[in-house]
Amino acid sequence: MTVVAQSTPRGTVAASVRTKVVDWVPAIIVFFLAIVVWQLAIDAFNIQKFLLPKPGAIVSAFWTQRSVLWSAGWLTLKEALGGFAIGSTFGILMALVLARFRRLGDALMPIAIAANAIPIIAFAPIFNAWFDPLSLAPRMATAAVLCFFPVLVNTLRGLTSVRPPQVELMRSYAASELDIFRRVRIPTALPFVFSALKVATVLAMIGAIVSDYFGTFGSLGITIKNSVSLFDFETAWAAILMASILGVLLYVAVSLAERFALQWDPTRQERGSA
Repeated sequence: MTVVAQSTPRGTVAASVRTKVVDWVPAIIVFFLAIVVWQLAIDAFNIQKFLLPKPGAIVSAFWTQRSVLWSAGWLTLKEALGGFAIGSTFGILMALVLARFRRLGDALMPIAIAANAIPIIAFAPIFNAWFDPLSLAPRMATAAVLCFFPVLVNTLRGLTSVRPPQVELMRSYAASELDIFRRVRIPTALPFVFSALKVATVLAMIGAIVSDYFGTFGSLGITIKNSVSLFDFETAWAAILMASILGVLLYVAVSLAERFALQWDPTRQERGSA
């Protein structure tokens, strides 16, 4: 009798984790090499701290000012999350409408693409006039507009990338448009949606921080602005580090949601999403 060895799910998961760890090793090595080069370049070329502080000084400021930075980071994160949720939701809903009414989509898509090239940050002072400048609404609005267009364009691309034979097969079974969307178009569009959402996480943090310069006290943008005004460049860079950490965490959260939602997708490994 021949015994066929089969891989257990636990062994498969462990192999996947090991592969992911190995994939991260080059990035970690490059990161630490960049820090070392940064430190050595400052010592070798006598770079002044207003141009580029030492990494050790930034980490020290990050630790000593951790309570202030965490409070400011939490406020900015709420602004980014609100803008991300609002902009992404409206982008997905608008894409569903434009995918259903193709003529309307063909007419509006060039306008949407052109509007995406507008420097939306310039509208931050205008949003302060539209909303209460002491509330989170102006910052959320700026972040939402930045997130809206990439999510709209990528989601619509996913919804309309369905192969015609798939739609024809569904219609041969007398499927309604709602059934076609639910069983064909939306599953096909999910990888596009999550790619757009990961881009939107970065744009939301950028929009929230830059729009902070025009308003909210106690936020990361104001912390950076005030620290530079006081020549406290280490604290300014520490605030930038806090913003980077929060942005990475937001990106990772969307990536984990993508992995959970797309477990059924056989092309995840080919796209590097496994």
